Amino acid sequence: MKTLEGKIALVTGAGTGIGRATALMLAAEGARVAVAGRRKEPLEQVVAEIQRDKGTAASKTCDLTKPHEARELGAWAVKTFGGVDILVNNAGQSSHARSIRWVGQDEWDAVLGVNTTGVYALTQTLLPSMLERGAGTVITVASMAALRPGGFSGVAYGVAKAGARAMMQALHTELRNRGIRATTILPAEVDTPILDKRPLVPDAQARSTMMQAEDVARAILTCCTMPSRTVIEEIVMSPTFQRDTSKDVAAAYAAGAPPGVR
Repeated sequence: MKTLEGKIALVTGAGTGIGRATALMLAAEGARVAVAGRRKEPLEQVVAEIQRDKGTAASKTCDLTKPHEARELGAWAVKTFGGVDILVNNAGQSSHARSIRWVGQDEWDAVLGVNTTGVYALTQTLLPSMLERGAGTVITVASMAALRPGGFSGVAYGVAKAGARAMMQALHTELRNRGIRATTILPAEVDTPILDKRPLVPDAQARSTMMQAEDVARAILTCCTMPSRTVIEEIVMSPTFQRDTSKDVAAAYAAGAPPGVR
């Protein structure tokens, strides 16, 4: 019997990168998987890949900057599958401007919307289903930026991911004795499509030193498949090789600055 046979998982940001790799791994272990993200086509490709391997999956587009869509996503997953055992809050968004001097209100709101408020709204919506079952696993992919905020990832992203981490800690404290496991994954650089939106896009040499999406997905799978008596509260992940990021930081702090201003 596969380790997640009979379990139902919902993965956000599942069209590419860490979310895609996670959805495929959970399905390979027998979970029925709901995948969500902003773009329909990548989600459909993930569903098709799972189905080709005789798994069960369904997809729904969702913009997690809008709390009502996050709640609708949770309600849809419960209605479609009859409940949710595993929630992987993976969807993420960063800002182009990384400095606290230049990041605008719209970017700030969008980053906190996806990484913090969206996590809150979706998790809150699914908790009744988990509590009814007497068990549930909530895994949120935060970032090393939650522990070491700065120009590399940007002020908005660091604040948002720190908030998500605090949320998982609060969830763990409140509901662990009712069978709810809450985990935060804190990865440093991972070679995923989101890197293409950085002020300084990493080249092939830089990407060769980074972790891959599958590495983080394996950590998520480990948390999901632990015996119910055990919760992994946090996993901090980083590339073995530490590359020079000084140019990245300089570009990040300069992004969004008015012309001629340093």
